[in-house]
Amino acid sequence: MATQAEAPMPPANADLQTTWAYLEEGVDHIMTRLKEGISYSKYMNLYTVAYNYCVSSRMHGNLDSSVGLGGRTGANLMGSDLYNNLIRYFVGHLTELRNKSDFLVDEALLRYYAHEWDRYTTGANYVNRLFTYLNRHWVKREKDEGRKNVYQVYTLALVQWKLNFFLHVQNKHTKLASAILRLIEAQRNGETIDQGLVKKVIDSFVSLGLDETDTNKASLEVYKEHFEGPFIAATEKYYKTESEAFLAENTVSDYLKRAEERLREEEDRIERYLNANTRKTLISKCEHVLIREHAEKMWDDFQQLLDYDKDEDLQRMYALLARIPEGLEPLRKKFEDHVKRAGQAAIAKLVGEGGANADSLEPKVYVDALLEVYRKNQHTVQRSFKNEMGFVAALDKACRDFVNRNAATGTSTTKSPELLAKHADALLRKSNKLAEEVELEEALNQTMVLFKYIDDKDVFQTFYTTKLSKRLIHGVSASDEAEASMISKLKDACGFEYTNKLQRMFTDMSLSKDLTDQFKERIEQSGDATGADISLSILVLGTNFWPLNPPSHEFIIPREILPTYERFTRYYQNKHSGRKLTWLWNYSKNELRTNYLNQKYILMTSSYQMAILIQYNNAETLSLDELFAATSISKDLLTQILGVLVKAKILINEETDQYDLNPNFKSKKIRVNLNLPIKAEVKAEAVDVLKAVDEDRKYVIQATIVRIMKARKTLKNQALIQEVISQINQRFTPKIPDIKKVKNCRDEPFHHLII
Repeated sequence: MATQAEAPMPPANADLQTTWAYLEEGVDHIMTRLKEGISYSKYMNLYTVAYNYCVSSRMHGNLDSSVGLGGRTGANLMGSDLYNNLIRYFVGHLTELRNKSDFLVDEALLRYYAHEWDRYTTGANYVNRLFTYLNRHWVKREKDEGRKNVYQVYTLALVQWKLNFFLHVQNKHTKLASAILRLIEAQRNGETIDQGLVKKVIDSFVSLGLDETDTNKASLEVYKEHFEGPFIAATEKYYKTESEAFLAENTVSDYLKRAEERLREEEDRIERYLNANTRKTLISKCEHVLIREHAEKMWDDFQQLLDYDKDEDLQRMYALLARIPEGLEPLRKKFEDHVKRAGQAAIAKLVGEGGANADSLEPKVYVDALLEVYRKNQHTVQRSFKNEMGFVAALDKACRDFVNRNAATGTSTTKSPELLAKHADALLRKSNKLAEEVELEEALNQTMVLFKYIDDKDVFQTFYTTKLSKRLIHGVSASDEAEASMISKLKDACGFEYTNKLQRMFTDMSLSKDLTDQFKERIEQSGDATGADISLSILVLGTNFWPLNPPSHEFIIPREILPTYERFTRYYQNKHSGRKLTWLWNYSKNELRTNYLNQKYILMTSSYQMAILIQYNNAETLSLDELFAATSISKDLLTQILGVLVKAKILINEETDQYDLNPNFKSKKIRVNLNLPIKAEVKAEAVDVLKAVDEDRKYVIQATIVRIMKARKTLKNQALIQEVISQINQRFTPKIPDIKKVKNCRDEPFHHLII
């Protein structure tokens, strides 16, 4: 291929006209025909000519001072000659490009613009390196002396592009920006566009930004003015029209998907061809148009999504409304009300109309119903609402409401803690139906879920303590590990003081075992065989830690166990001088062996049942009065105990107040349990527990008032009441009349107070 002969390189002392003629041909080749290539020698010759002219100190004719250099001479003026000729070249070159663009529109215009931009900026980079000496010395000196509108050669090329090409095209009906916006709208409508082309044009907007205070810094002024502003306005208009039309013809659920998709598309658009600084403005505008302006419809539809368990739609609604301020607050309130209604409805279904089944409600059924509502909605919070703190708080508030106040509790604040304590008691008994320890542990964890919502935790504590005492006394705990685990959970929830008595009860059980062993050892050492056929285990329990009440009536100790009773009493008083023993016959249990039947049975009885049955060693029939005289058990209680024995067919009651031993008693079991709860005892237990709770509360309130007044010295009445409530409400919710009653009770002795 034939090559054009290169013009000879001007001498080092060549004048401006000769120098520029040589340089202009080279610059034009680089700017317009770079794809044809340029030899290394030619490029270096161009560099050398520019260098030689800049370092020349001679004055040449026809100097141009168009950049306002005044009377400057020598090398300074040489630099200005080249600089001004470069400006004239860029203006002429860009004028040609501009003229060719006048009849182009839309994508054709963008392609022409992008192509020429690539060629121009590539060439300008090479030209910039040609004039390195000019940049380093003349341009730098001019800028250091504060002269404006003087730039590095590459920056100068961009400035000229902006003034002589970009603004000319853009100012004609915003042709460039409008062409880009039409392509973006086409993409939003589902059409495929050349995203690389869009990115190239938009990037040029960014490159044309110039910070006059520091030309090395990027400025988004051009980008924001000529593209971002019109783009945001077009985006708002587009989505406002689309969202209104879409909602008019589709459901809110469908709109949630659409809005989520549109926001994802805009995020992708930013990544692919927009400047990252647009993200905040664009996403904020989209959120306003797509979410905020339609938030009311979303809030209104939220309840329906909850009712039909639309998890995916709930997730979308949460994710969308979380983007706008206060977008979630109405949802939290609606969710709280929804959970409250669900809890109330679940319990109302159990107790029936008018609370018909409230008194006979099984603790397990009640607890399971509450837990089912909690678990279902807790899963919703976890899955759909990402465990957001506001929804967690709404769930907790709703659960606290329906756990403490529902159709089963009525106006009582003690029903829920009582049933929960009874449920825990059933779990911790040997008779529970949980096969594995892991299952029991999980069941206890679920119990603690409801426990945290109980207002009157002191009621639970008292019922739980009472039930624990029965489990320990009768030896029916599922395991010591399970008991210790539950106490540990309660301690974590409420602190050491809450479980102090429970832990002391276990200590008493351990000490009692040692005491029984020591007593038996003493008997063996004494050689006294009196009562040797009686095997016993004695529990000595501290009055302050065990919620046990002695019998309210006299009890005649059967002569068969009297020697053992007297021997242990003497042994204990000798071992612990000054201590008083109170025998709790109403909690004791015994085992009797039958000798009057062909089949030998072991009867498991209470001490009262034992005292009654032993009377039949001397007679086969006894009247109610005779049994009363022999035992001193109150007739009301005695009648109920006899009723249990008659029902078990140990005794026969064919005549009024006459009870006969049944000679034909039979049972499928060798060990027959007769020690069953008596209704009167169960009812009395509940009454005693609530009485104890009321008494304890009075002392707690007294102690709190004293503690506050010691710290504050003086305090107004209302402030004192509020302070008392705030300090106690973790344990129970005190009633204001109770606080006033305690506060005004001047005659109460202060040695009762716990300070």
